[in-house]
Amino acid sequence: MTQTVAKRMISQGAVLGSALLDMVFPRICSGCGKPVGGESLHICWECLAALWPIQFPYCSICGNPVAGQIRHDYVCALCTPRKRAFDRARSAFHYDGQMAGIIQGFKYGHSTFLDRDLARLLAVCVENNYRLSDVDAVTFVPLHHRKERERGYNQARLLAGGLATALRKPLLIRCLVRCRPTASQTALSAVERRKNVRGAFCAVNGKWIDGRRLLLVDDVMTTGATVDECARVLKTAGAAEVRVVTVARGC
Repeated sequence: MTQTVAKRMISQGAVLGSALLDMVFPRICSGCGKPVGGESLHICWECLAALWPIQFPYCSICGNPVAGQIRHDYVCALCTPRKRAFDRARSAFHYDGQMAGIIQGFKYGHSTFLDRDLARLLAVCVENNYRLSDVDAVTFVPLHHRKERERGYNQARLLAGGLATALRKPLLIRCLVRCRPTASQTALSAVERRKNVRGAFCAVNGKWIDGRRLLLVDDVMTTGATVDECARVLKTAGAAEVRVVTVARGC
């Protein structure tokens, strides 16, 4: 039996196994709760079509969308006062409606099975906004070890793993750690968010970082304070470039 034939048989077996599982345990859409057909994993086509993608015009640095017609490079109020540590950031969708519910389930509701669906959406965002030749490796925003132990997983790590596989890039699992716990960013202003995460991250295994062009992954970006601090630490450790990609952009 040739290797090609063996791979084809394994693939066909996986498809058949998945079909049998769907008969016994039908997959339910995480957006609307309706059964999902074979064309998707855990988000149905109707919910995918209802998502609001980030489209131009947006800030040329952080990708923050802006209403109206702008025909030139636009820099938003969050990026104007100071230079960002990351080189560029882009997000796939607005954080509202179906996407907000999907991410909340993924992040807080232990819906870890969504990692493949969301990683696919991230991969499309990366391919539309970055040149893959400019990315040497993928990494992610870490959780503090106590928070990760309580939650049981780090959603950003799951996303980064799926994205690295899709892009065929190495995943750097332990090059950045959260060295102190931080308060929730949700109710904080932009200035308070920057202060909250300042000094919260540390670089480790510098040989993995030095000279590399990194793609930093997180689930949601709002002001960008967290990814900016991560990028600052990575660049201090020798990263040549840090680009950011998130599933959604909040406001």
